[in-house]
Amino acid sequence: MNEWHCGRLAVVTGGSRGIGRAIALRLAQDGADVAITDRSGDPEGPVVQEIRALGRRCQHFRCDLGRPADIQALAAQVTEQLGPASILVNNAGLTRDNLFLRLEEEDWEQVLSVNLKGAFHCIKAFSRGMLKARWGRVINITSVVGEMGNKGQSNYAASKAGLIGLTHSIALELAERGITVNAVAPGFIRTEMTDVLPEKVQQDLLARIPVGRFGEGDDVAGLVSFLASEQTRYMTGQVLRVDGGMLMA
Repeated sequence: MNEWHCGRLAVVTGGSRGIGRAIALRLAQDGADVAITDRSGDPEGPVVQEIRALGRRCQHFRCDLGRPADIQALAAQVTEQLGPASILVNNAGLTRDNLFLRLEEEDWEQVLSVNLKGAFHCIKAFSRGMLKARWGRVINITSVVGEMGNKGQSNYAASKAGLIGLTHSIALELAERGITVNAVAPGFIRTEMTDVLPEKVQQDLLARIPVGRFGEGDDVAGLVSFLASEQTRYMTGQVLRVDGGMLMA
């Protein structure tokens, strides 16, 4: 355990389960107070209690990231209840998979709205406090799918590829104010969502991973905590893969 984040407040979108839960817990273990957001979830749920048991402050906030007005309200609530955020992890995302010829307009719009536009508005809302402090860390959780594509996920891949471009562009704009903006691109990470995939699909994916295993949430969380620390003050605009070698340049 490190004390990288003492005195810092981290906002983790989609922080109640899966990769987001692992990130929220790791940031708390490394000294941060944490604000967790998602569309539903229990305000006194397990992850909130786990973080509080570590001696850190933690609040759960409900927010629909597809609605910019909700994000503005979220930023105001977080600041009022916990103070200004120093760390923002844009982790929340959703999938609406289908072959592109069968993909409904609504499914395209919803995925882009949450995964990409939601991240844009979160950065815009939470970076204001970082600009005043002249210190901040923004970490966007993208995906290797945003780099290589995937059948049946044209909307998801487009949103994650867009998130990479967003990372590069905002990193250029915020660098002079002490704010770094980086992205983490997970490969196949075992979560509740991936556990329901058919066994054959999982075995086909496993065969493409050189290290011979699926990733765990902690594999992503450790890198996020590092990127959120002072140790990475000279790193910005980077996209770091956590994929077991699945996608090698």
